[in-house]
Amino acid sequence: MSASTRWVTPTAGLATIFGIATLYSGGTALFGGPAASVAAGNAVPFVLWFNFGMGFAYLLGAALLFLRHPLARPVAWAIGLATLAVFAAFGIAALQGTPFQMRTVAAMTLRSTFWLAIAITLERTRQ
Repeated sequence: MSASTRWVTPTAGLATIFGIATLYSGGTALFGGPAASVAAGNAVPFVLWFNFGMGFAYLLGAALLFLRHPLARPVAWAIGLATLAVFAAFGIAALQGTPFQMRTVAAMTLRSTFWLAIAITLERTRQ
């Protein structure tokens, strides 16, 4: 393994953990009943559904990254850019008065930064 690809395996591991955690937290908020809804607070429904669905994409992206598959790069770009698009829609909704949790801002920042960093790094290291 070259020095330029040593980051791939640990990053794929982090992406896997991220995917599992996303599915768990989103699934709990969506399907966990009234107590889970209360715990979620002012979750914005379209963001919650998007993030839950993206948990599956994170697992796909993690597997492709681990395997160093050529589709890892476009999948990372798709995840990162889709997350930015939903983040922008969330921002518009928040500016229009939709109640929201500040943790959503932090989570969407983390999600988009993580996947765009992977995509950019894959662009820079491709042969």
